[in-house]
Amino acid sequence: MDRRELAGFLRSRRERIAPAEVGLPAGPRRRTPGLRREEVAQLAFISTEYYTRLEQARAPHPSREVLAQIARALRLSDAERDHLHHLAGTPPGPLPGPSREVRQSIVDLLDRLPEAAALVLSATYEVIAWNGLAAALMEDFSALSRRDRNLVRRAFLGPHRHGRPLYGVSDADEFVRTSAQHLRAAAARYPDDPEVTGLVSELLAGSEEFARIWAGHDVTARPTLCKTFHHPLVGPVSVNCDVLDIADRDQRVVIYTAAPGSPSEQALRLLSVVGTQRLDVPSEA
Repeated sequence: MDRRELAGFLRSRRERIAPAEVGLPAGPRRRTPGLRREEVAQLAFISTEYYTRLEQARAPHPSREVLAQIARALRLSDAERDHLHHLAGTPPGPLPGPSREVRQSIVDLLDRLPEAAALVLSATYEVIAWNGLAAALMEDFSALSRRDRNLVRRAFLGPHRHGRPLYGVSDADEFVRTSAQHLRAAAARYPDDPEVTGLVSELLAGSEEFARIWAGHDVTARPTLCKTFHHPLVGPVSVNCDVLDIADRDQRVVIYTAAPGSPSEQALRLLSVVGTQRLDVPSEA
């Protein structure tokens, strides 16, 4: 275990993360870049004292579980995660939880689809990348905490304005059923991941509908080929829905496109100009 190199690596990774990236307020008195040590400890579910000792090169050998939690809290890439394990003297094992790192080529792809609303979902339905039209059609994900960017949590637990489904989608019943089935499959792939198990527990406790679907033990869902968003500014937007799997990251690229020459295509073009502005029209999210 190389304590000095491990300490320096942890400190450098902590300082590069803006509080807003993990759903924390920046605060007016933040004097150092990145996250505070106690914030990393909180995100990693370990004590502040132990994490501080790791950065001071004074801590005992961390377990594989602790390293996995720190890697997740610091949003390490696969290569950085492996490096962390090697510095700690513990060879890396299988990925402990769903990957949230989106390849740059995928991010570039989203930006090269100006007439399509496109986003990337993690294995647990967290929105981890999106383009401008997706934000305009659905909502400004950059303004949300990481917790609120999880669509399965939002679909089952809300909040939903005026009792309407999330984004006013026409296939709300099918979406909640599909997302629950996909989450069950993800829970089987990552049985020891605290975020996955915590999300399932939260949904079971907070939603009778989720508990009913979960009890069915179904993991196969039919693909959604088209749906309609009821947008507060441009009205109904009917789109085709295509999903591309990123197998090595256990992620999905979701692409929404409108039929050429249709009113919905015109609506998407208007949204591409308006962006996330709402022109004083309340959001239906």
